[in-house]
Amino acid sequence: MKYSEGLAAWLRLTLIPGIGGETQRKLLAAFGLPEAVFAAGRLAARCVVGHRADLLFDFDASEAVDRSIAWADQAGQYIITLADTSYPSALLEIADPPNVLYVRGKLDLLKIRSLGVVGSRNATPQGLQTAESFSRTLANRGLGIVSGLALGIDAAAHRGALAGGGSTIAVIGTGADRIYPARNKDLAIAIAEHGAIVSEFPLGTPAIASNFPRRNRIISGLSRGVLVVEAALESGSLITARLAGEQGREVFAIPGSIHSPVARGCHKLIKQGAKLVETAQDILEEFDNLGEDTPASPEAAATEEENAILAAIGHDPCSLDELVARTGLSTDQLLGELLLLELSGHLAALPGNAYQRLE
Repeated sequence: MKYSEGLAAWLRLTLIPGIGGETQRKLLAAFGLPEAVFAAGRLAARCVVGHRADLLFDFDASEAVDRSIAWADQAGQYIITLADTSYPSALLEIADPPNVLYVRGKLDLLKIRSLGVVGSRNATPQGLQTAESFSRTLANRGLGIVSGLALGIDAAAHRGALAGGGSTIAVIGTGADRIYPARNKDLAIAIAEHGAIVSEFPLGTPAIASNFPRRNRIISGLSRGVLVVEAALESGSLITARLAGEQGREVFAIPGSIHSPVARGCHKLIKQGAKLVETAQDILEEFDNLGEDTPASPEAAATEEENAILAAIGHDPCSLDELVARTGLSTDQLLGELLLLELSGHLAALPGNAYQRLE
């Protein structure tokens, strides 16, 4: 087995129903490591958390503990605690870090410089394309992309990061051994292989509505900033943005049509001080201003086909029709590539379906 005996005590403490995170932290603050909590005994624990301490000594969690350790003994599956060196330091900065994390995939990704990308489950086609394109570009430039594996913007962000050959982390509201929603099964498998799936909830935990807002603090906590792509006024994404602000993270928002319900949440955030972003380069520059290192030049991130399009544009504004003629690409294919180049800061869209290369 690859785990120490101390893990069993951590699991015993966190797997007892009725002993939540706040109670666990009180006990840990009073006694130290979980082994010391149980060694102190019932009466001493009662002095700290009252009669809830009885649950610690009356509930038999041994079966759940053994099942969890057996799960973590499988390749690519981990359980880490606050006491582990592999615990992400970014989460130690938040007010209520999870005491235990269940991880599938690449454990080291929890410590890389990351951006949270969140938004509506009922996103527009343009919103999905924007989330995927931003995430692809930013992942290609070395940022990890953190989201929640939900339908809509979350799934698009994960797909974009994977397509960009970068890293992505899915923070989920179920046990790490479950996939929700089922429609994202294939995506979850790809994330577990190339990124990481993270949960604070015990194995076997089903999809419970109250768990999803709670997992949002981990999305923002793992990130140096959070980007909201589309969000209604009453949205879980706004909860994530609020938590990010409370945790001292940057909040970014993409504006949209004043007539779109899924743009109103972003507009509200911008009014409240979130940074309006139009390209991925806006985020990279903000990280530069914060002293965060970013890879050198945007030109280095462009693909061979993208560089060919930039060359076709030249140094003067160029219309879409002219680009179709110069590149031989179809209009649909060209529009997709132009959007990626615009989001990555290589060009600007001008009125009248024209484009200007940015030096």
